Order: sequence, then C-alpha cells, then structure tokens
Amino acid sequence: MDVQVVDYRAPDAAERFTQSLHQTGFGVLKNHPIPQELVERIYARWLDFFNSEEKTGYAFSKEKQDGWFSTAISETAKGFTQKDIKEYFHVYPWGRIPPQLRDDALSYYAQANALAEELLGWVERFTPPEIAQHYSEPLSQMIKGSSQTLLRVLRYPPLTGQEPPGAVRAAAHGDINLLTILPAANEPGLQVKGTDGQWRDVPCDFGTLAINIGDMLEEASRGYYPSTLHQVLNPTGESAKRSRVSLPLFLHPRDDVVLSARYTARSYLDERLRELGVKS
Repeated sequence: MDVQVVDYRAPDAAERFTQSLHQTGFGVLKNHPIPQELVERIYARWLDFFNSEEKTGYAFSKEKQDGWFSTAISETAKGFTQKDIKEYFHVYPWGRIPPQLRDDALSYYAQANALAEELLGWVERFTPPEIAQHYSEPLSQMIKGSSQTLLRVLRYPPLTGQEPPGAVRAAAHGDINLLTILPAANEPGLQVKGTDGQWRDVPCDFGTLAINIGDMLEEASRGYYPSTLHQVLNPTGESAKRSRVSLPLFLHPRDDVVLSARYTARSYLDERLRELGVKS
C-alpha cells in the first residue's frame, strides 16, 4: 500500500492517518495547522547560517547533544560504513540557538510538538485494544515534560562529485523516537521502503507534512506500528548543485517512560546513540 495523503480537516482524518501509519509506517497530512510561511522562513535563514562561519561557534556538545554537527561527524546509519552527506543543528528549548534564529525555531518547535501530541492521540484512539493494553501510559502523555524532543535543522550540501564511493545524503535508516514530523523539504529525495521491499517516493508537495513511526513506538506497540526504513537519495543534474534543507521534529518520551519489558526511553536512546557513533 502507498503512503496516504490525508486532509487534516477531514472527518475521518484520524482513522485514515492511523491506518496509513499501521500499513506503511508513514502518513502525509495536508491542510494542517503549521504555517507554511514559517517553515519557508526557517529554511531560508538557516541555509544562510549553514553557509556562514558562525556555525563553528556552536560545535555540538557530546554530553548534551545540542548545537552544530559538521559533515565530518555526521551520522553513520546502522549497518553502513560511510557517513551521511549532511550537516545539522540540534535545537532544544534548553539548548544553544543562534539569537537571530531562536524565535522562529522555538515557535515551530512548539506548534509541531502540539500537533504531534494530537496525532499521538489519534494513534492511541485507533490502536486495537489488544495492542493498547501494553502501553505503559497513554501515548500522548509519554511526551509530557520531555526534555528530549528534538528539532533537527538539516542541510544536505550540494554534491561535488568527490564524495566517497557509496556515500548518500541519508542512507536507509529508521528513526529512534515515537513519531517524526517532517515538513516537505525544499528539494525532493525522500523514499520509504514498503513491506514488499520496494522503495517508493514519499509525497512531498510543498506545504504538506510527512509523519513517520519511530523505533520507540514500534517497541511500545509490539510491532503493530512499524518503523519502516527511509532514505534520502543523491540528486542528479541541476538538483545536485543545490542544498536540500529539511526540518524534522523527533518526538521523544520522557526518560522514565517504560516502552517494553526490555527498555525505558532513556536506555533505548542511549543504546542507539552509541550505535550511531555520536555517544560513547
């Protein structure tokens, strides 16, 4: 089944959106409440930031995981040996944020977080009872008071032709968290791997939001909501000469939330950060 594009304002939006998440791990929303002009302004201003030397003053903190991550220390997806071709900045309300970018970033963070809480409520409402009984608490409550929900401002730089063999903008990976909210980027390239093993383009009309399941929700739902693999392809032609900017919000539960008999949210996150090589 293909990823569904659901009208946020439709009467059956919650059911159709949750069905898409269950069947594909992804859902796309149109006519949602996050202002497109805010997203576009963030894209433009953060691209200027990434193209400046100012970013070097915000080098990431290994302890707190906030700040700027250069292409040299970018993530290596699980099962891969080449780092992704990207740089990014981790925005937390308590973390370091360039002053001129702070207000828009925190406004988006708050609005996307509020929408994510609503969407978790949708997911919870349409989870079969035999699955929902295993949730340690309501899904929408798991994020209350969380300090780990992360806004990542991503820049995939123009390709030079000198990239290491096999390196891609984002190798196939699953997300760690509960849900990820992602406005359509300024350039296409996002694909999701279907249950049939085929890669499909995620609808990316400007103004839509792509939402996908993270590993923590798969863990909490005992696999009912699949954390499917996705990737960002290297562009060709003129597109290869342009930067791609994206703005995922990774929705994380509080550290003490019990995901399963095997993991709390904190133990799961620590394990994955060590696998990614960004935490010792």
